[in-house]
Amino acid sequence: MGVSEVHTLGRRFAHALADKDVPQLKQLLATDVDFRGLTPMKFWEAQDQDATIEIMLGTWFAPHENIDAILELNENDAVEDTAHVSYRFAITTPDGPHTAEQQAYYRTAGEQISYLRILCSGFRPVVD
Repeated sequence: MGVSEVHTLGRRFAHALADKDVPQLKQLLATDVDFRGLTPMKFWEAQDQDATIEIMLGTWFAPHENIDAILELNENDAVEDTAHVSYRFAITTPDGPHTAEQQAYYRTAGEQISYLRILCSGFRPVVD
């Protein structure tokens, strides 16, 4: 998953999240990013990149949860100034294999994401 394979900000964001690449996420997110997220049990919000990254990598995809692969990555046409990317991750937790999907809507300021809204399916156990 090298950067050469990834072209848009949304795709780069999905890959950086899957890789848990904090330096790359800091490059992609504006310092004052306006973030809101919805998971099955909670609404999340932050007003800066450090708090946003802490939510995503400290809580949503905690250190003991491994993102093994991007199973699917799609981009749709923008709605005026708001772009969209969706991605599905294969995840291994202490409870076994799971799948999670997120829908992300974002706006940019220059080369960074300044507005980010994410809706998450939650971790769904893989059924054999």
